[in-house]
Amino acid sequence: MKKCFSVVLLSATLLMTAGCAPLIIGAAAGGLGAYAISRDTVQGDSDKDYDELWESVLTVSRSRGLIQEEDIAAGYIVLGVQSSKVWIKLTRLTQTTTRVKVSARKYHFPNMELAQDIFVRIITGVK
Repeated sequence: MKKCFSVVLLSATLLMTAGCAPLIIGAAAGGLGAYAISRDTVQGDSDKDYDELWESVLTVSRSRGLIQEEDIAAGYIVLGVQSSKVWIKLTRLTQTTTRVKVSARKYHFPNMELAQDIFVRIITGVK
């Protein structure tokens, strides 16, 4: 009960402070909860292996556009997709948990649909 209350409280806090409604991606992402942290960014935490997530990021990036920058040590990729620029960041939180953060902008304006699509493809593409 305490854990459920904490999740609801955290969600409400994010809603009030972020300026945009949180986004929950459930069934499409294998039950992974993700949320919008800004108008152009989606992030979520995964218990998948970092290396498997990185391979999924590379596969999705190559299939969607042209990789402009790539750094496996920093977990960072910059990607050009049509007229949009996408930033993908993997952050190890613990040995078993990795945060996936995807931001997308088109002509300097937020492109949330692209960020959501790439995020879901990364998570569902993990073996």
